[in-house]
Amino acid sequence: MLEGLEGGTAAAMRLAGGAPLRTALDVADPTDWLALDAGVREVAWYYPQFLPEWEHSAPLPADLTQLGESRLALALCHRDGRIRQEAVRRSARYPGLLPLVVIRCADWAGPVRERARQLLREALEVDSALDLAPLILRVGRRDRGAFGVDVLGQVLRRASHGRLVALSADPDRTVRRFAYQLAIEGRLLRPAELSRAAARDEDTVVQDLCATAALTALGDGEAYEHVLPPLLSARNPRTRSAGVTALRRAGWSEQAESFLSDRSALVRACARYVVRQQGGDPAAWYRERCTALDNLELPPGAVIGLAECGNRTDAGLLWPLLAHPAAGVRARAVAGLRALDCVDTKQLRPFLDDPGASVVRETAVALLPSAKELPSDWLLERTRSEQPRHVRVGAFRLLDARGGIVALRAAVGLLEDPDAKLRTWAGQSVQRWHPSADVRRCDAEVGELLDRSRHLFSDHVLRRRKWEAGVNS
Repeated sequence: MLEGLEGGTAAAMRLAGGAPLRTALDVADPTDWLALDAGVREVAWYYPQFLPEWEHSAPLPADLTQLGESRLALALCHRDGRIRQEAVRRSARYPGLLPLVVIRCADWAGPVRERARQLLREALEVDSALDLAPLILRVGRRDRGAFGVDVLGQVLRRASHGRLVALSADPDRTVRRFAYQLAIEGRLLRPAELSRAAARDEDTVVQDLCATAALTALGDGEAYEHVLPPLLSARNPRTRSAGVTALRRAGWSEQAESFLSDRSALVRACARYVVRQQGGDPAAWYRERCTALDNLELPPGAVIGLAECGNRTDAGLLWPLLAHPAAGVRARAVAGLRALDCVDTKQLRPFLDDPGASVVRETAVALLPSAKELPSDWLLERTRSEQPRHVRVGAFRLLDARGGIVALRAAVGLLEDPDAKLRTWAGQSVQRWHPSADVRRCDAEVGELLDRSRHLFSDHVLRRRKWEAGVNS
Protein backbone atom coordinates (compact mmCIF):
# COMPACT_ATOMS: atom_id res chain seq x y z
CA MET A 1 0.00 0.00 0.00
CA LEU A 2 2.92 2.37 0.70
CA GLU A 3 4.38 1.96 -2.79
CA GLY A 4 4.03 5.11 -4.88
CA LEU A 5 3.02 7.31 -1.95
CA GLU A 6 4.75 10.58 -1.16
CA GLY A 7 7.39 10.43 1.58
CA GLY A 8 5.36 12.28 4.24
CA THR A 9 2.21 10.28 3.58
CA ALA A 10 4.09 6.98 3.70
CA ALA A 11 5.82 8.00 6.94
CA ALA A 12 2.48 8.91 8.51
CA MET A 13 1.03 5.52 7.60
CA ARG A 14 4.06 3.74 9.05
CA LEU A 15 3.63 5.64 12.29
CA ALA A 16 -0.07 4.79 12.31
CA GLY A 17 0.94 1.15 12.00
CA GLY A 18 3.09 1.43 15.10
CA ALA A 19 6.52 1.79 13.48
CA PRO A 20 9.15 3.55 15.63
CA LEU A 21 9.80 7.17 14.72
CA ARG A 22 13.39 6.54 13.60
CA THR A 23 12.37 3.87 11.12
CA ALA A 24 9.42 5.82 9.73
CA LEU A 25 11.49 8.81 8.56
CA ASP A 26 14.99 10.28 8.55
CA VAL A 27 14.95 12.19 11.82
CA ALA A 28 18.07 14.17 10.83
CA ASP A 29 16.45 15.56 7.67
CA PRO A 30 14.28 18.69 8.16
CA THR A 31 12.51 17.96 4.88
CA ASP A 32 11.20 14.66 6.27
CA TRP A 33 9.70 16.38 9.33
CA LEU A 34 7.95 19.01 7.22
CA ALA A 35 6.70 16.30 4.86
CA LEU A 36 5.37 14.29 7.80
CA ASP A 37 3.46 17.31 9.11
CA ALA A 38 1.66 17.62 5.75
CA GLY A 39 1.45 13.87 5.22
CA VAL A 40 -0.57 13.18 8.37
CA ARG A 41 -3.37 15.43 7.14
CA GLU A 42 -3.22 13.82 3.70
CA VAL A 43 -3.64 10.38 5.25
CA ALA A 44 -6.58 11.61 7.31
CA TRP A 45 -8.22 12.95 4.15
CA TYR A 46 -7.44 10.23 1.59
CA TYR A 47 -6.82 7.11 3.69
CA PRO A 48 -8.86 7.52 6.91
CA GLN A 49 -9.36 3.75 7.17
CA PHE A 50 -5.69 3.33 8.13
CA LEU A 51 -5.97 5.61 11.18
CA PRO A 52 -7.67 5.12 14.54
CA GLU A 53 -10.96 6.96 14.82
CA TRP A 54 -9.64 9.85 16.93
CA GLU A 55 -6.87 10.62 14.44
CA HIS A 56 -9.30 11.64 11.71
CA SER A 57 -12.15 13.06 13.76
CA ALA A 58 -12.58 16.10 15.99
CA PRO A 59 -13.09 14.71 19.53
CA LEU A 60 -10.07 14.45 21.81
CA PRO A 61 -8.93 10.87 22.42
CA ALA A 62 -9.65 9.64 25.88
CA ASP A 63 -6.33 7.78 26.10
CA LEU A 64 -3.99 10.58 24.97
CA THR A 65 -1.92 10.11 28.13
CA GLN A 66 -1.21 6.53 27.04
CA LEU A 67 0.02 7.39 23.55
CA GLY A 68 3.53 6.30 22.59
CA GLU A 69 6.01 8.39 20.64
CA SER A 70 4.77 7.32 17.20
CA ARG A 71 1.08 8.02 17.88
CA LEU A 72 1.92 11.27 19.65
CA ALA A 73 3.83 12.38 16.54
CA LEU A 74 0.60 11.87 14.57
CA ALA A 75 -1.33 13.85 17.17
CA LEU A 76 1.15 16.74 16.87
CA CYS A 77 0.27 16.97 13.17
CA HIS A 78 -3.48 16.47 13.61
CA ARG A 79 -5.78 18.71 11.62
CA ASP A 80 -7.77 19.55 14.78
CA GLY A 81 -6.08 22.32 16.76
CA ARG A 82 -7.35 21.02 20.12
CA ILE A 83 -5.60 17.71 19.60
CA ARG A 84 -2.40 19.43 18.46
CA GLN A 85 -2.49 21.65 21.55
CA GLU A 86 -2.89 18.72 23.94
CA ALA A 87 -0.24 16.73 22.05
CA VAL A 88 2.27 19.56 22.45
CA ARG A 89 1.69 19.49 26.21
CA ARG A 90 2.21 15.73 26.35
CA SER A 91 5.27 15.71 24.04
CA ALA A 92 7.64 17.03 26.72
CA ARG A 93 8.20 13.37 27.70
CA TYR A 94 9.69 12.60 24.29
CA PRO A 95 12.77 14.68 23.26
CA GLY A 96 12.62 13.01 19.85
CA LEU A 97 9.43 14.94 19.07
CA LEU A 98 11.07 18.34 19.53
CA PRO A 99 11.29 18.85 15.72
CA LEU A 100 7.49 18.71 15.51
CA VAL A 101 7.27 21.17 18.41
CA VAL A 102 9.45 23.50 16.32
CA ILE A 103 6.94 23.26 13.47
CA ARG A 104 4.06 23.89 15.85
CA CYS A 105 5.77 27.14 16.97
CA ALA A 106 4.59 28.58 13.64
CA ASP A 107 1.14 26.98 13.89
CA TRP A 108 -1.80 29.03 12.63
CA ALA A 109 -3.75 28.34 15.84
CA GLY A 110 -2.71 30.72 18.61
CA PRO A 111 -3.14 28.35 21.61
CA VAL A 112 -1.10 25.64 19.85
CA ARG A 113 1.56 28.14 18.89
CA GLU A 114 1.93 29.62 22.38
CA ARG A 115 2.19 26.24 24.10
CA ALA A 116 4.75 25.01 21.58
CA ARG A 117 6.83 28.17 22.00
CA GLN A 118 6.85 27.78 25.77
CA LEU A 119 8.02 24.18 25.45
CA LEU A 120 10.71 25.06 22.91
CA ARG A 121 12.03 27.85 25.12
CA GLU A 122 12.31 25.41 28.03
CA ALA A 123 13.66 22.42 26.10
CA LEU A 124 16.14 23.94 23.65
CA GLU A 125 19.78 23.85 24.72
CA VAL A 126 23.06 24.02 22.84
CA ASP A 127 23.25 20.37 21.74
CA SER A 128 19.67 20.19 20.52
CA ALA A 129 19.95 23.66 18.95
CA LEU A 130 22.87 22.49 16.82
CA ASP A 131 20.83 19.52 15.60
CA LEU A 132 17.63 21.48 15.03
CA ALA A 133 19.15 24.58 13.42
CA PRO A 134 18.36 23.52 9.82
CA LEU A 135 14.71 22.85 10.66
CA ILE A 136 14.27 25.98 12.80
CA LEU A 137 15.70 28.20 10.06
CA ARG A 138 13.51 26.49 7.47
CA VAL A 139 10.38 27.05 9.56
CA GLY A 140 11.61 30.59 10.21
CA ARG A 141 10.79 31.50 6.62
CA ARG A 142 7.11 30.87 7.29
CA ASP A 143 4.59 33.32 8.67
CA ARG A 144 4.93 33.40 12.48
CA GLY A 145 8.22 31.53 12.19
CA ALA A 146 10.54 34.21 13.58
CA PHE A 147 10.14 33.06 17.19
CA GLY A 148 12.11 29.87 16.68
CA VAL A 149 14.95 31.74 14.98
CA ASP A 150 15.14 34.19 17.87
CA VAL A 151 15.31 31.38 20.44
CA LEU A 152 17.92 29.59 18.34
CA GLY A 153 20.07 32.70 18.29
CA GLN A 154 19.79 33.16 22.05
CA VAL A 155 20.86 29.58 22.71
CA LEU A 156 23.69 29.48 20.18
CA ARG A 157 25.18 32.70 21.51
CA ARG A 158 26.04 30.63 24.59
CA ALA A 159 27.78 27.98 22.46
CA SER A 160 31.53 27.59 22.56
CA HIS A 161 33.78 28.78 19.75
CA GLY A 162 34.35 25.20 18.60
CA ARG A 163 30.65 24.33 18.46
CA LEU A 164 29.83 27.40 16.42
CA VAL A 165 32.71 26.72 14.03
CA ALA A 166 31.36 23.19 13.55
CA LEU A 167 27.94 24.64 12.70
CA SER A 168 29.55 26.94 10.13
CA ALA A 169 30.58 23.81 8.20
CA ASP A 170 27.00 22.57 7.90
CA PRO A 171 25.99 21.47 4.36
CA ASP A 172 22.93 23.73 4.59
CA ARG A 173 23.98 27.19 3.41
CA THR A 174 21.21 28.86 5.44
CA VAL A 175 22.69 27.34 8.59
CA ARG A 176 26.19 28.47 7.63
CA ARG A 177 24.97 32.02 7.05
CA PHE A 178 23.29 32.06 10.45
CA ALA A 179 26.33 30.60 12.20
CA TYR A 180 28.74 33.09 10.67
CA GLN A 181 26.42 35.97 11.48
CA LEU A 182 26.39 34.92 15.13
CA ALA A 183 30.14 34.41 15.17
CA ILE A 184 30.71 37.86 13.69
CA GLU A 185 28.32 39.55 16.10
CA GLY A 186 30.01 37.83 19.02
CA ARG A 187 33.52 38.43 17.63
CA LEU A 188 34.26 34.74 18.01
CA LEU A 189 36.34 34.49 14.82
CA ARG A 190 39.60 36.27 14.13
CA PRO A 191 39.98 38.25 10.88
CA ALA A 192 42.28 35.56 9.47
CA GLU A 193 39.67 32.88 10.15
CA LEU A 194 36.99 34.98 8.48
CA SER A 195 39.13 35.57 5.40
CA ARG A 196 39.79 31.85 5.07
CA ALA A 197 36.06 31.19 5.40
CA ALA A 198 35.33 33.75 2.67
CA ALA A 199 37.80 32.04 0.37
CA ARG A 200 36.63 28.54 1.19
CA ASP A 201 32.83 28.74 1.27
CA GLU A 202 30.86 28.27 -1.95
CA ASP A 203 27.93 30.48 -0.89
CA THR A 204 28.19 34.08 -2.12
CA VAL A 205 26.35 35.44 0.92
CA VAL A 206 28.86 33.81 3.28
CA GLN A 207 31.72 35.03 1.11
CA ASP A 208 30.56 38.65 1.23
CA LEU A 209 29.68 38.45 4.92
CA CYS A 210 33.03 37.01 5.99
CA ALA A 211 35.19 39.09 3.66
CA THR A 212 33.53 42.33 4.79
CA ALA A 213 33.78 41.34 8.45
CA ALA A 214 37.44 40.33 8.12
CA LEU A 215 38.44 43.65 6.59
CA THR A 216 36.23 45.69 8.93
CA ALA A 217 37.79 44.05 11.98
CA LEU A 218 41.25 45.18 10.93
CA GLY A 219 42.32 48.60 12.13
CA ASP A 220 44.79 50.90 10.43
CA GLY A 221 48.33 49.67 10.91
CA GLU A 222 47.32 46.10 11.72
CA ALA A 223 49.03 43.18 10.01
CA TYR A 224 47.33 42.21 6.76
CA GLU A 225 49.64 39.35 5.86
CA HIS A 226 47.29 36.75 7.38
CA VAL A 227 44.07 38.26 6.03
CA LEU A 228 44.68 39.38 2.45
CA PRO A 229 46.39 36.29 0.93
CA PRO A 230 43.31 34.03 1.31
CA LEU A 231 41.09 36.74 -0.16
CA LEU A 232 43.41 37.45 -3.08
CA SER A 233 43.71 33.75 -3.96
CA ALA A 234 39.99 32.95 -3.62
CA ARG A 235 38.22 31.38 -6.58
CA ASN A 236 35.19 33.63 -6.19
CA PRO A 237 35.61 37.00 -7.98
CA ARG A 238 33.71 38.99 -5.35
CA THR A 239 36.04 37.76 -2.64
CA ARG A 240 39.14 38.50 -4.74
CA SER A 241 37.81 41.96 -5.53
CA ALA A 242 37.39 42.69 -1.81
CA GLY A 243 41.02 41.71 -1.25
CA VAL A 244 42.24 43.78 -4.19
CA THR A 245 40.38 46.88 -2.98
CA ALA A 246 41.91 46.42 0.48
CA LEU A 247 45.45 46.51 -0.97
CA ARG A 248 45.38 50.30 -0.95
CA ARG A 249 44.38 50.46 2.70
CA ALA A 250 47.10 47.94 3.56
CA GLY A 251 49.73 49.99 1.75
CA TRP A 252 50.33 47.27 -0.82
CA SER A 253 48.95 49.09 -3.85
CA GLU A 254 51.80 47.93 -6.07
CA GLN A 255 50.42 44.38 -5.89
CA ALA A 256 47.22 45.51 -7.63
CA GLU A 257 49.00 45.52 -11.01
CA SER A 258 49.08 41.73 -11.07
CA PHE A 259 45.26 41.73 -10.93
CA LEU A 260 44.79 44.06 -13.91
CA SER A 261 44.65 40.96 -16.10
CA ASP A 262 42.44 38.90 -13.80
CA ARG A 263 39.86 36.67 -15.47
CA SER A 264 37.04 38.56 -13.71
CA ALA A 265 35.86 41.96 -14.93
CA LEU A 266 34.97 42.94 -11.35
CA VAL A 267 38.48 42.20 -10.08
CA ARG A 268 40.05 44.04 -13.02
CA ALA A 269 37.92 47.10 -12.29
CA CYS A 270 38.96 47.08 -8.63
CA ALA A 271 42.60 46.70 -9.61
CA ARG A 272 42.37 49.66 -12.00
CA TYR A 273 40.89 51.76 -9.20
CA VAL A 274 43.78 50.96 -6.85
CA VAL A 275 46.39 51.56 -9.56
CA ARG A 276 44.86 54.93 -10.48
CA GLN A 277 44.80 55.99 -6.82
CA GLN A 278 48.57 55.51 -6.81
CA GLY A 279 48.98 57.61 -9.95
CA GLY A 280 49.30 54.68 -12.35
CA ASP A 281 47.81 54.39 -15.83
CA PRO A 282 46.06 51.02 -16.37
CA ALA A 283 45.48 51.73 -20.08
CA ALA A 284 49.22 52.19 -20.65
CA TRP A 285 49.88 48.96 -18.75
CA TYR A 286 47.46 47.07 -21.00
CA ARG A 287 48.88 48.61 -24.18
CA GLU A 288 52.40 47.64 -23.20
CA ARG A 289 51.42 44.00 -22.80
CA CYS A 290 49.28 43.82 -25.91
CA THR A 291 52.12 45.19 -28.07
CA ALA A 292 54.94 43.16 -26.53
CA LEU A 293 57.01 41.31 -29.13
CA ASP A 294 57.01 38.13 -27.09
CA ASN A 295 53.33 37.96 -26.12
CA LEU A 296 52.84 34.18 -26.21
CA GLU A 297 52.11 34.29 -22.48
CA LEU A 298 49.72 37.23 -22.84
CA PRO A 299 46.85 36.74 -20.33
CA PRO A 300 43.38 37.03 -21.93
CA GLY A 301 42.35 39.39 -19.15
CA ALA A 302 44.88 41.96 -20.35
CA VAL A 303 43.26 41.95 -23.81
CA ILE A 304 39.72 42.60 -22.66
CA GLY A 305 41.05 44.97 -19.98
CA LEU A 306 42.42 47.22 -22.71
CA ALA A 307 38.95 47.44 -24.26
CA GLU A 308 37.39 48.16 -20.87
CA CYS A 309 39.48 51.25 -20.19
CA GLY A 310 40.86 52.18 -23.61
CA ASN A 311 39.34 53.97 -26.58
CA ARG A 312 38.50 53.15 -30.18
CA THR A 313 42.03 53.81 -31.34
CA ASP A 314 43.10 50.76 -29.29
CA ALA A 315 41.23 48.53 -31.73
CA GLY A 316 44.39 48.68 -33.83
CA LEU A 317 46.17 46.74 -31.07
CA LEU A 318 43.42 44.12 -30.87
CA TRP A 319 43.13 43.15 -34.54
CA PRO A 320 46.63 41.55 -34.67
CA LEU A 321 45.75 39.49 -31.58
CA LEU A 322 43.15 37.60 -33.62
CA ALA A 323 46.11 35.59 -34.93
CA HIS A 324 47.38 34.74 -31.45
CA PRO A 325 47.91 30.99 -30.85
CA ALA A 326 45.88 31.01 -27.61
CA ALA A 327 42.12 30.67 -28.10
CA GLY A 328 41.46 32.67 -24.94
CA VAL A 329 43.37 35.65 -26.30
CA ARG A 330 41.59 35.47 -29.66
CA ALA A 331 38.20 35.28 -27.94
CA ARG A 332 38.96 38.28 -25.73
CA ALA A 333 40.20 40.21 -28.75
CA VAL A 334 36.86 39.66 -30.48
CA ALA A 335 35.01 40.66 -27.31
CA GLY A 336 37.19 43.76 -27.02
CA LEU A 337 36.45 44.83 -30.58
CA ARG A 338 32.74 44.49 -29.86
CA ALA A 339 33.11 46.51 -26.63
CA LEU A 340 34.89 49.27 -28.58
CA ASP A 341 32.21 49.17 -31.30
CA CYS A 342 34.83 48.34 -33.93
CA VAL A 343 33.35 45.15 -35.37
CA ASP A 344 34.13 44.53 -39.04
CA THR A 345 31.82 41.82 -40.36
CA LYS A 346 34.07 40.88 -43.27
CA GLN A 347 37.17 40.47 -41.10
CA LEU A 348 35.42 38.61 -38.27
CA ARG A 349 33.39 36.23 -40.41
CA PRO A 350 36.22 33.66 -40.86
CA PHE A 351 36.42 33.24 -37.08
CA LEU A 352 33.09 31.40 -37.12
CA ASP A 353 35.25 28.44 -38.21
CA ASP A 354 37.80 28.91 -35.43
CA PRO A 355 38.83 25.70 -33.60
CA GLY A 356 38.31 27.48 -30.27
CA ALA A 357 34.72 27.27 -29.00
CA SER A 358 35.10 30.51 -27.02
CA VAL A 359 36.27 32.34 -30.16
CA VAL A 360 33.27 31.18 -32.18
CA ARG A 361 30.93 32.08 -29.33
CA GLU A 362 32.30 35.64 -29.06
CA THR A 363 32.30 36.01 -32.84
CA ALA A 364 28.66 34.98 -33.09
CA VAL A 365 27.72 37.53 -30.44
CA ALA A 366 29.71 40.24 -32.22
CA LEU A 367 28.06 39.47 -35.56
CA LEU A 368 24.47 39.25 -34.31
CA PRO A 369 23.62 42.88 -35.23
CA SER A 370 24.74 42.19 -38.80
CA ALA A 371 23.38 38.63 -39.09
CA LYS A 372 21.30 39.50 -42.16
CA GLU A 373 24.42 40.63 -44.00
CA LEU A 374 25.98 37.16 -43.82
CA PRO A 375 25.35 34.69 -46.68
CA SER A 376 22.60 32.33 -45.55
CA ASP A 377 23.89 29.37 -47.60
CA TRP A 378 27.37 29.82 -46.10
CA LEU A 379 25.88 29.74 -42.59
CA LEU A 380 23.67 26.76 -43.40
CA GLU A 381 26.72 24.77 -44.46
CA ARG A 382 28.10 25.27 -40.96
CA THR A 383 25.06 23.65 -39.36
CA ARG A 384 25.72 20.31 -41.03
CA SER A 385 26.48 17.38 -38.73
CA GLU A 386 30.10 17.00 -39.87
CA GLN A 387 30.94 20.45 -38.51
CA PRO A 388 32.19 20.77 -34.89
CA ARG A 389 29.44 21.35 -32.38
CA HIS A 390 30.55 24.88 -31.46
CA VAL A 391 30.56 25.86 -35.14
CA ARG A 392 27.02 24.50 -35.59
CA VAL A 393 25.84 26.39 -32.51
CA GLY A 394 27.40 29.68 -33.64
CA ALA A 395 26.00 29.42 -37.16
CA PHE A 396 22.53 28.50 -35.91
CA ARG A 397 22.51 31.41 -33.48
CA LEU A 398 23.08 33.80 -36.38
CA LEU A 399 20.55 32.06 -38.63
CA ASP A 400 17.95 32.14 -35.88
CA ALA A 401 18.57 35.86 -35.45
CA ARG A 402 17.90 36.42 -39.17
CA GLY A 403 14.36 35.06 -38.89
CA GLY A 404 12.26 34.28 -41.93
CA ILE A 405 12.37 31.06 -43.88
CA VAL A 406 16.14 30.82 -43.46
CA ALA A 407 15.76 30.47 -39.70
CA LEU A 408 13.01 27.86 -40.12
CA ARG A 409 15.11 25.92 -42.65
CA ALA A 410 18.09 25.85 -40.29
CA ALA A 411 16.04 24.88 -37.24
CA VAL A 412 14.21 22.03 -38.98
CA GLY A 413 17.51 20.77 -40.34
CA LEU A 414 18.92 20.58 -36.81
CA LEU A 415 16.00 18.61 -35.38
CA GLU A 416 18.02 15.46 -36.09
CA ASP A 417 21.36 16.87 -34.91
CA PRO A 418 23.49 14.40 -32.91
CA ASP A 419 23.68 16.87 -30.00
CA ALA A 420 20.65 16.73 -27.68
CA LYS A 421 20.90 20.35 -26.54
CA LEU A 422 21.14 21.67 -30.06
CA ARG A 423 18.12 19.58 -31.05
CA THR A 424 16.20 21.12 -28.16
CA TRP A 425 17.19 24.67 -29.13
CA ALA A 426 16.21 23.97 -32.73
CA GLY A 427 12.83 22.62 -31.65
CA GLN A 428 12.18 25.70 -29.53
CA SER A 429 13.10 27.90 -32.48
CA VAL A 430 10.60 26.10 -34.70
CA GLN A 431 7.87 26.40 -32.08
CA ARG A 432 8.26 30.17 -31.74
CA TRP A 433 8.67 30.76 -35.50
CA HIS A 434 6.17 33.01 -37.25
CA PRO A 435 6.32 34.17 -40.88
CA SER A 436 7.98 37.56 -41.17
CA ALA A 437 7.32 40.20 -43.79
CA ASP A 438 10.03 38.84 -46.09
CA VAL A 439 8.48 35.33 -46.24
CA ARG A 440 6.54 34.79 -49.47
CA ARG A 441 2.87 33.94 -49.02
CA CYS A 442 1.89 30.43 -50.07
CA ASP A 443 5.53 29.27 -50.11
CA ALA A 444 5.41 25.49 -50.52
CA GLU A 445 8.74 25.11 -48.72
CA VAL A 446 7.26 26.62 -45.56
CA GLY A 447 4.47 24.03 -45.59
CA GLU A 448 6.98 21.23 -46.13
CA LEU A 449 9.21 22.42 -43.26
CA LEU A 450 6.26 22.77 -40.90
CA ASP A 451 5.07 19.27 -41.83
CA ARG A 452 8.52 17.87 -41.03
CA SER A 453 8.25 19.39 -37.57
CA ARG A 454 4.59 18.57 -36.92
CA HIS A 455 5.54 16.52 -33.84
CA LEU A 456 6.38 19.83 -32.13
CA PHE A 457 2.85 21.24 -32.52
CA SER A 458 -0.69 20.35 -31.72
CA ASP A 459 -2.92 20.02 -34.77
CA HIS A 460 -4.55 23.36 -34.00
CA VAL A 461 -1.26 25.26 -33.70
CA LEU A 462 0.14 23.65 -36.84
CA ARG A 463 -2.94 24.72 -38.83
CA ARG A 464 -2.60 28.21 -37.37
CA ARG A 465 1.06 28.49 -38.43
CA LYS A 466 0.23 27.35 -41.96
CA TRP A 467 -2.67 29.78 -42.13
CA GLU A 468 -0.32 32.63 -41.09
CA ALA A 469 2.03 31.66 -43.94
CA GLY A 470 -0.82 31.24 -46.43
CA VAL A 471 -0.10 27.53 -46.81
CA ASN A 472 -2.95 25.08 -47.27
CA SER A 473 -3.33 22.52 -44.47
